Amino acid sequence: MSDKIRVKIIGATGYGGVGAVELLSKHPNAEIVSLHAVADVGKRIDEIYPHLSGLCDLVVEDAKKDTGKADVVFFSTPDGVGMTDAKAFVNAGSRVIDYSGDFRFNNENDYAAYASRIGRETTHKVPDLLPRSAYGVPELHRSDIAKATIVGNAGCFAMSAILGSSPALKHKLIDPSSLIFDAKSGVSGAGKKPNPIHHFPHRYEEMNAYKIGAHQHVMEVERELSAINGNAVAVTFTAQVLPIVRGIMTVVYGSLLPGVTYDKVFEAYNSFYKDEPFVQVYGEKKTVGNRTVRGTNKCALWINVDRRTNKMIIVSHIDNLLKGQAGNAVQCMNIMFGLPETAGLSLVGMYP
Repeated sequence: MSDKIRVKIIGATGYGGVGAVELLSKHPNAEIVSLHAVADVGKRIDEIYPHLSGLCDLVVEDAKKDTGKADVVFFSTPDGVGMTDAKAFVNAGSRVIDYSGDFRFNNENDYAAYASRIGRETTHKVPDLLPRSAYGVPELHRSDIAKATIVGNAGCFAMSAILGSSPALKHKLIDPSSLIFDAKSGVSGAGKKPNPIHHFPHRYEEMNAYKIGAHQHVMEVERELSAINGNAVAVTFTAQVLPIVRGIMTVVYGSLLPGVTYDKVFEAYNSFYKDEPFVQVYGEKKTVGNRTVRGTNKCALWINVDRRTNKMIIVSHIDNLLKGQAGNAVQCMNIMFGLPETAGLSLVGMYP
């Protein structure tokens, strides 16, 4: 009998789901026991995605079909699905990792505020599960994730922003009220479902901002930074879409407090992340871009200071489909089951 972690993936045919299939098919300590979706039911996953040939040939089953016991269930699904279906799995002894906002907030009031922002019903369907959940940023919540029944995987923009700014608040480098996040994402962040604004003739050579002052991931960012700061933090955050497939670049701006130099900023970031396997800190003389992290579970932080204006400028790069989604979910799974965090995630980016 196998002693590997048995994994069920719901929403397996979307970008986040197939990303989990790619990683878990090669994971030394996990095996996928079933794949589920609302589309492409009855097809083998390697027929839908030929690049999986030789790695995974499971047939995609109906999302509601019960195929037996799993140790952990990945919900690569939109808001509302996880909270509808998670309780049955939890009651059966499974742990859950949810990609949506359903379990990113572990109390009813915070969830209600989030749901109101995205225009959903503000009452959580399973409020008794919220205290059993943890927020999926391993670099900040490792011990909570280890004992959690449910992990709410962080939003992709939130992940890049939180990792890019946490050391600055922890080490009191900047005025928190000056924080600005200029965040850009590839089109895959919008998911697989076709949309006219992401149709090639529209998106090619097009760049645009959206949800200015109203992006839902801001709520995650402000909660996490407020906890680190010890007082409420409100940030300016602007999300933009670029005509590339994958990647997030978030530029973090903050006004340096008196006496804070570039060397202090660089030292603070190195100290904060010195033991983190997936965060790499680069000095101002380096050149860091999307290719530094593309295809990996890493976050690359490029540390800069504008001495003329006394501004800290941190450029935070992640792959939105890996550290911003499936890769981070696998990292959380590793923590939940006491495995090395890097298991199944020793990925090297490709160049050029």
